[in-house]
Amino acid sequence: MNTKGYTVAIIPARGGSKRIPNKNVRPFAGKPMISYPIAAAIASGLFDRVIVSTDSDTIAETAAAAGAEVPFRRPPELSDDHTATAPVIVHALRWLEQAGTPAVNACCIYATAPFIRSEDIQRGYSILKDKGAVSAFTVTSFAFPIFRSLKIAADGALAMNWPEHRNTRSQDLPEAFHDAGQFYWLDVARFLADPNLYSADARPIILPRYLVQDIDTLEDWATAEHMHRALQLAGALPR
Repeated sequence: MNTKGYTVAIIPARGGSKRIPNKNVRPFAGKPMISYPIAAAIASGLFDRVIVSTDSDTIAETAAAAGAEVPFRRPPELSDDHTATAPVIVHALRWLEQAGTPAVNACCIYATAPFIRSEDIQRGYSILKDKGAVSAFTVTSFAFPIFRSLKIAADGALAMNWPEHRNTRSQDLPEAFHDAGQFYWLDVARFLADPNLYSADARPIILPRYLVQDIDTLEDWATAEHMHRALQLAGALPR
């Protein structure tokens, strides 16, 4: 047995997607959606195990065919629409402990991240270890300065969120970032002590905006497929 602990990838993938039915296994650019993060995790060469946490037999079969392990079924209380990611990861990590194969480092990878690249996973691991952080996760920059953003007031009129920056030049405003929704590297012991993906010392793994695509509707799906094929032709993503 590995007494030093494992480095594991954990891919949460529950059944029952509402907005896009069967989203995790729906064919995306010719392959099941979940096959992309599984392939990237395996290609990174970093993981002792690539595990999918799911409540669905269909997802389990698809994940296993793509090369992942599905050693347990996620319990119903962690499989509804309102379950956050952190408890699902804690469940998988505790399962590994009880199985006698505890993890030292873990990477939570979202099942619906077809733009994920193995080199970014490797870069994220280096950031986590070099900085000694509890977590490191993917972010990308907003395309427009958020400090010049607008809101619609109760009377329907437009107003600035930060009116003090009405006349501030865009180049003088700080750059802002948002979660890219691809993967989260974790120092397992410290994460389990405070199960928060956004740890107090979280470090950024910065991605270019063209690799970050929200896929919440069928229109998003079609747009992302076109972008994915274009990036494959350009050599930015593996075929």
